[in-house]
Amino acid sequence: MKTRFILLPMLMSLLSISSCNCSNWTDLTPDEFEKAYIADGTVTIDVRTADEYAQGHLYHAINIDWQKDGFMDEITENFNKAMTLAIYCRSGKRSAAAAQALSDAGYKVLNLTGGYTAWTEAGKISNTYQVEYIPSGGGYDPLVITLIKHGSLEFAYKGMSVQVDPVSGYGKNTDYSKEFPKADAILITHEHGDHLDKNAIAALSSEKTEVLLNAKSQQQIGFGRVLSNGDHFTLSPVGIIVEAVPAYNTTAGREQFHPKGNGNGYLVHFLGTLSAYVAGDTEDVPEMENIPKMRQNMRISVAFLPVNQPYTMTVEQCVKAAKTINPEILIPYHFSQTDLSGLAGQLPGIDVRIRDMQ
Repeated sequence: MKTRFILLPMLMSLLSISSCNCSNWTDLTPDEFEKAYIADGTVTIDVRTADEYAQGHLYHAINIDWQKDGFMDEITENFNKAMTLAIYCRSGKRSAAAAQALSDAGYKVLNLTGGYTAWTEAGKISNTYQVEYIPSGGGYDPLVITLIKHGSLEFAYKGMSVQVDPVSGYGKNTDYSKEFPKADAILITHEHGDHLDKNAIAALSSEKTEVLLNAKSQQQIGFGRVLSNGDHFTLSPVGIIVEAVPAYNTTAGREQFHPKGNGNGYLVHFLGTLSAYVAGDTEDVPEMENIPKMRQNMRISVAFLPVNQPYTMTVEQCVKAAKTINPEILIPYHFSQTDLSGLAGQLPGIDVRIRDMQ
């Protein structure tokens, strides 16, 4: 009888070990998770509630609430099983349950031990900005976009960070040194103070950072690689292509805000079919007709258009520009107090996403 009581715990232990070895679910410490979660082919998912996510989350994590109906449906609709899912919750309990379900469904899963609490206690990078996830299709990596504020945003692709018009102040304070990693590239559209901030550029820069900007911005800060309208530059090692396109005012009496030939918009072409258009401060200029043709007539994946009259576009001009460019996704930005409530109804066939860009 005594032998049976000894053998039973041993048998249960062996079964447990066997079960763990069959799983694709791996627990990682904050240090281990930090090295793994921004690797190629990895998507980071915060499985907490939307309210918890809004209070702070890992850099470029998207939010899918484990406790809401349809969690697995949303996962399977957006992520193929060749991808690695890096997940976390507050303390690790919800993410452990999610990791088990995802692993059972055939996903490779990395789970953050101790969750967001352990992450912040370890002093790791986190922020409060909304994140957009753009699938690529064709087996290529997704594009992850962090919507920082006003004219400031970040593209993350294949482990590279491309910051656009980073500004520390303007509405909400951004501590780039604590909230983001060093950038591989920084794109500056023009020299106005809500787009050009030397301190923010310094906080994001390493000796490897490429700063691409218009001529007047370069004159102000004294460094960077000038791109004029029509110029392009390829970012190594991934091969992201950045093309400078015109951005200016056309309405009589507004030309002094953004004169023709000075500022840039940027068309950023990633691998596969992914591309993004950041218009800069502009109205619906005639050159926008060329944008869909610049990459072999490829449809723009996501476009950022400013709607901040009288300095940039009216809502009517934004509608016209969006129809000309015809992006898959339109995210208005730099819109201040402009009422955008009727925008989506005027653009059937385009996924219009109104986000907090104040």
